[in-house]
Amino acid sequence: MPVRAFRMSLNPGQAEAYRSRHEQIWPDLVAALRAAGVLDYRIFLDPESLALFAVLTHEDEHLLDQLPRLAVMQRWWQHMQSIMPSHPDASPIAIDLQPMFSLNRD
Repeated sequence: MPVRAFRMSLNPGQAEAYRSRHEQIWPDLVAALRAAGVLDYRIFLDPESLALFAVLTHEDEHLLDQLPRLAVMQRWWQHMQSIMPSHPDASPIAIDLQPMFSLNRD
């Protein structure tokens, strides 16, 4: 399965707000992620640097790339914009991470 990894950041003092918003993730956003082929999506926080590290396993690159066009995704970005660095369109500033090592059970 293809995997994407990327880094985002939080604004200072926003870790609990970020966690809370994700604990209450909207069902229609979850449905959109699943429809785009997302199988597993994990986000980790480095509390010292406020860096967020995301790892996303998915089935179809094409469907995943269509997520930014969805109204629910744009609403989520607007919902999150006040707690993390974002682009003018409200999408989070995310830096793709390069694979360096993998240990798989095959």
